[in-house]
Amino acid sequence: MGNLLEGKVVAMTGAGRGIGRECALLAASEGARVIVNDPGVNPDGSGTDSGPAAQVVEEIKKAGGEAVANFADVSTMEGGESVIKTALDTYGKLDGLINLAAILRDRMIFNLSEEEWDDVIRIDLKGHFTTIKPASILMRQQRYGRIVNYSSVSGLQGNSGQANYGAAKAGVAGLTRVAARDLGRYGVTVNCIAPGAATRLTATVPSSARELRARSGIAGGGGPAPAAGAAAPAPAPASDPMRGPDMVAPMTVYLLLDEAWNINGRIFQVAGGHVGLLQDMYPPFKNIFKNGKWTLDELRQLVPAQLMNGVVNPAPPPADLNIPGRNA
Repeated sequence: MGNLLEGKVVAMTGAGRGIGRECALLAASEGARVIVNDPGVNPDGSGTDSGPAAQVVEEIKKAGGEAVANFADVSTMEGGESVIKTALDTYGKLDGLINLAAILRDRMIFNLSEEEWDDVIRIDLKGHFTTIKPASILMRQQRYGRIVNYSSVSGLQGNSGQANYGAAKAGVAGLTRVAARDLGRYGVTVNCIAPGAATRLTATVPSSARELRARSGIAGGGGPAPAAGAAAPAPAPASDPMRGPDMVAPMTVYLLLDEAWNINGRIFQVAGGHVGLLQDMYPPFKNIFKNGKWTLDELRQLVPAQLMNGVVNPAPPPADLNIPGRNA
């Protein structure tokens, strides 16, 4: 076992399977005492199973580490607070928090129900807030802390059929940036990972959705986006070492280290052997200026000629569809 996290206590949500499990095992192997939170729900959020979290705890203990399971539903404040309370009750402190809990309810926007929207937002976005809020109170008082959130390419670039998931994950990116500004002065860092790996969640994406995303040049959750028009990638097999969830864990755990003290408010794409620092969404990368109010005629000329010149529509209509304005 290593010692890079010796003496640290780290709580992780959604840590019973996939990327969360790998993060828990790696952090524990570096000396961290880990709270493994996972209610054991299905990819769509249904059901419960204490087995996954308990099994990860058992694996950590067999390897000589320390861990305790927590089975709370972090979509509620009570559940999120219980994760932090478990850390304090068991180990008397909390140094790090990793938020990985997520579900999928994929459906095209015109078929998406209010319940499907609410369920995903509640777990995938609110489930970050419910743990960050109590953790931030503690970390602010102790003038130290590391928080790592999980966004997605769906929230940063957009995936068809994932309006609820994409909105939640875009919200996580925004939450990360704001929380980083709120907490940085207290010695607390808040960063975010947008992963690409083969997991239970990515395996549930229908082949039709993968094909649509591939035609649009959008990644399907296993790495960088394919070229527009390329064949849809199949779900990455668990045997593919470059697509395993363990490939995402090292960068996540690195952000917990003391030496990462000056990395704050950043979003990293991690897929296979690739780690990329994403640009900020603001300020804009292209601009047009006028000392006064724009007219519609001016915008009709300058928006296509300058502002949008070279900018690709991520989901253009087919060439044979009669689109008003296309040939204007």
